[in-house]
Amino acid sequence: MPPSADLSRRAVVTGLGAVMPIGNDFETYWRNLQNGVTGTRRIRSFDTTGFEVQIAAEVLDFEPAKAMDPKMARRMSRYIHLAMAAGKQAVASSGIDFAALSQEQRDRVGVVLNTGGGGIEAIIDGTHVADTKGPRFVSAFAVPAMSGSMAGCLVSMEYGLTGPVVAQVAACASSVIAFHDALRLIQTGECDVVLTGGSEAPVVPMGVAALSNMTALSKRNDSPETASRPFDATRDGFVLGEGAGMMVVESAEHALARGATPLAEILGGALTSDAFHISAPDPSGRGQARAMTNALRNAGVAPDEIDWIVAHGTSTSLNDSTETKAIKVAYGSAAATRQISSPKSMVGHLVGAAGIASALAAVGGIRDGVISPTANLHTPDPECDLDYVPLVARRAKVDTVAVNGFGFGGQNAVTIFRRFEV
Repeated sequence: MPPSADLSRRAVVTGLGAVMPIGNDFETYWRNLQNGVTGTRRIRSFDTTGFEVQIAAEVLDFEPAKAMDPKMARRMSRYIHLAMAAGKQAVASSGIDFAALSQEQRDRVGVVLNTGGGGIEAIIDGTHVADTKGPRFVSAFAVPAMSGSMAGCLVSMEYGLTGPVVAQVAACASSVIAFHDALRLIQTGECDVVLTGGSEAPVVPMGVAALSNMTALSKRNDSPETASRPFDATRDGFVLGEGAGMMVVESAEHALARGATPLAEILGGALTSDAFHISAPDPSGRGQARAMTNALRNAGVAPDEIDWIVAHGTSTSLNDSTETKAIKVAYGSAAATRQISSPKSMVGHLVGAAGIASALAAVGGIRDGVISPTANLHTPDPECDLDYVPLVARRAKVDTVAVNGFGFGGQNAVTIFRRFEV
């Protein structure tokens, strides 16, 4: 389908920001992703004595006070710190100057910043204080610190953005859904600019213990860097990770009018649900396949036009085989020749920020003509028999990319990005 002539209703990406286990800015993240650098290490943020799983993909060398007012940083939670840093990077890279906009113009700038768990540690810490010291010692700031919407609110306050602030919680699909909302805000004419993405900081004792007890996590404590191995026959679970990413999305008309260079266009996407299980995907892959099929239709793209599928690819047995099955259903005969890879092999599973980690890769791939690899894929699973770009990045024509995100509870989201052309 040819692009619409109405540039005011087309959504383009003009700015990128990332705070990830393999890089605290987009260019470092994208370079390390191409080079197969893994961010899984022994957990440093808490004592793992007695824990069956002692590894995670953590963000290192990050100073919250550089991302936001130091006093406010002390009061807020880590997912907010990460989101603020990524948001500021995205705004800076876009070249947009919000301070120069009129109030009426800032009324048309929105924020969509999704998460899976929000300020988990604020809940844990507040509960501990209430139990050990008494209720009057619980900080009043625990409420905003734990709120899943506060990261987006603080980003809007930072720049005086008075358009809509949206926060959706959809587990591992959260930040793929963020692009759907951003696109709709542009298409309906409600916004000219939307800051969108996701943030998550789930590497806390409760999170690691609970997921370990679910048998969801890899237990390769002695070899952290090889623990996440999507689509490999020897995979034994995912690696929990933390991070944030943001993009500046604008109407093409707005971006071109201010002289910005669009990096990619958001063509469309789709959401479905499995209605099957609280944590496991429907093994038939029907819900995931419908999300992919509907996304292709909504974006006006044929299966053989997709150059790269950035897979959900968690490194769990059921997810990877189910996603493979769903791709075959949705893409038909084109599935065998699609190039597919999973960033989770290097950054772990960032839950509510997993989708933005994949979307950043998609935009980087479109910009540079590179498909990042699936690290640690040495022993292909016979049930996962597609082209997963193992071990080494691939130079290729990358014009159109599909990003998959599938969450606990059977929430499925797919967004399609394409090289922008007027």
